[in-house]
Amino acid sequence: MMDDYRTAFLDWLACAARGRREPAARAAAALGDPVLAAATAGHVLDFDDTYLPGVAHLSAPTAPAALVLGAGLGRSAREVLDAYRAGFEAMGALARASHPALYDGHFHPTAVCGGTGAAVVAARLLGLDREERDSAAAIALLNASGLRAAFGSDGKALQVGFAAAGGVHAARLAAAGARVPLGKAADGFGRATGGRFAEPEPARAAIGRNWIKAWPCCLQTHGAIEAAGRARDGPNPPAAVAVHPLSLQAASFGPRPEDGLQAKFSIAYLTAFTLLHGPPTLESFEGVDREACELAATIQVRADSGLGESEALLLDASGEEVARVEAALGSPERPLDTQGLEAKLAGLAHPELAHALDDPDRPASELLAYID
Repeated sequence: MMDDYRTAFLDWLACAARGRREPAARAAAALGDPVLAAATAGHVLDFDDTYLPGVAHLSAPTAPAALVLGAGLGRSAREVLDAYRAGFEAMGALARASHPALYDGHFHPTAVCGGTGAAVVAARLLGLDREERDSAAAIALLNASGLRAAFGSDGKALQVGFAAAGGVHAARLAAAGARVPLGKAADGFGRATGGRFAEPEPARAAIGRNWIKAWPCCLQTHGAIEAAGRARDGPNPPAAVAVHPLSLQAASFGPRPEDGLQAKFSIAYLTAFTLLHGPPTLESFEGVDREACELAATIQVRADSGLGESEALLLDASGEEVARVEAALGSPERPLDTQGLEAKLAGLAHPELAHALDDPDRPASELLAYID
């Protein structure tokens, strides 16, 4: 299972190496908080790993907290991964227990739960005792925030950056003597958000249900993208796409997105784009394809609660099935193979990044250099 954490961490690191060029990442870097900058860079492409049972990007706040703090403390890659794993699972438990309440309440689970994950990471690296760790998690819960309204804008990555930085600050505050009862903070979190605090369960490790994305856009569009790819050469053009209601909550933009960021969250647009050009790449989101917009306007997007949360069904004008995808490429059911993963890492950063964790005693500062 440790190999799965390594894979997820490397996937995030590659996303951050490429994402640091984006406007939101450059703006975050200008503020001088390295955790905020790294977290924003790692999430801004929307290409980082995703945990569907909680609809949260678990590496997005925990990996930068582990890497930046670990490098600052002179820790090794092994110690960074150990702290990352603890935060990943703590965040996964919180996100899973709070789903679907957070999404239904218009919250962004990655940002809302990310501070707690980052606090657990930082507490591990700082060597906090149980009372201090509980206070760190409590402080992070009190600071939890983030809205789905940020989707399709720079705000989505920035609020994940805030969560990561806030979690590290929470642990440092606890280390300095601040005390907050975890039970009271957890109760308040639940009352305010509808979510529920939960501890990790070894038998339900979040890493086992983690996706490594095949395409750089909202996970809830991936079923439609793959279905459209299968339908490209078919005799009956798709007239509608049916998805689970969660997909329409996440990818809510219509057929004519205004820019590439919005396009990442439009099921109709991405279905049409794939029918015309094949699945999207990073370069596909440098602008909006007008031909795809015109085709997207002819494709109806329907919610069907009978479908799985990541399932997509394409239908022709008569209502006949054209293509169906129950679990898209990159899902736990159909993970990227070694060649596919290495190709993704090389496309985002450099081929050598795939071997960045081969030496567990390697200084974390050398890993941080990939995104500095």
